[in-house]
Amino acid sequence: MPLIESTYSPSGIFKSGHVATIYSAKLRPVPNILQRRERINLEDGDFLDIDFSFADNKTSKVAIILHGLEGNAQRRYIKGQAKSLTKHGWDAVAVNFRGCSGEPNKLFSSYNAGKTDDLQAVVDFLLKKEKYDTLSLIGFSLGGNLMLKYLGEQRNLPKEIESAVAISTPLNLRGTLESLSNFDNWVYRTSFLHNLRKKLKIKVQQFPEKMSPSDVKQVKSLLDFDNLYTAPAFGFKDAYDYYKQNSSGQFLPTISIPVLILNAKNDSFLTEESYPYSFAKNSENIYLETPEYGGHVGFHQTNATYYSEKRATSFLNKEA
Repeated sequence: MPLIESTYSPSGIFKSGHVATIYSAKLRPVPNILQRRERINLEDGDFLDIDFSFADNKTSKVAIILHGLEGNAQRRYIKGQAKSLTKHGWDAVAVNFRGCSGEPNKLFSSYNAGKTDDLQAVVDFLLKKEKYDTLSLIGFSLGGNLMLKYLGEQRNLPKEIESAVAISTPLNLRGTLESLSNFDNWVYRTSFLHNLRKKLKIKVQQFPEKMSPSDVKQVKSLLDFDNLYTAPAFGFKDAYDYYKQNSSGQFLPTISIPVLILNAKNDSFLTEESYPYSFAKNSENIYLETPEYGGHVGFHQTNATYYSEKRATSFLNKEA
């Protein structure tokens, strides 16, 4: 019965989901941690930039960290998680999805919530170093969905992959799209759209034969973005086909390693499908923790350390 009773209870204003979400994304002091960038040249001619942070002492354990929509390896929640890991004997590798490292990627397509071949490329890159014999995964939001899909669609995972944590993760992409369309989520929706439109304008410059400025002007919602860019760029019929094929909930039954899903009940991005109580109750591998508070990636405890960071690290260390 891997249903976990959460001990997380923040103080004061951080009980508000929106306060927790916005403060954690925009106002939390940036955790101080060194990062060293390496580039993975991909078989299709594109590239991925990954940012290493290292434990104080040599270790054979590494955790891959995956960011959310329009994030990157320098986001507060990524650096905070990496800092917690390196303090407890892990090297951390924060992945920048295609086009998210500060340099446009080379192809018309970039990243999406289910592009698991890029995660496989990172795993292969790390294992070829022959330095690590234990590999774990931590995914946030969109990155958590991608991670769960990867774990569930693979039939022969590398033996080195031992455990994973999904934080503030949608298990139903269409449900989250519809949640973000709600009035009280306008701040997040507006921010995402602003960044995505900027990316599209770069694509227009790179590939004028595939997209025009008039196409960008048609993007007035996240659904428009996925219909006009994501779906055609990756070969889906439309946005709803993309959501259906890549929603991670359908992949949970075939996950064969221990996974913790940490989703706050007051996360305004998530719908009922992202709290799979019945499934987790009868699962050997899916551990579900649903605190009352935490918003979206906003599990504030202190500015130095968030509950989610401690919780993920302890799960990977098999402490809880």
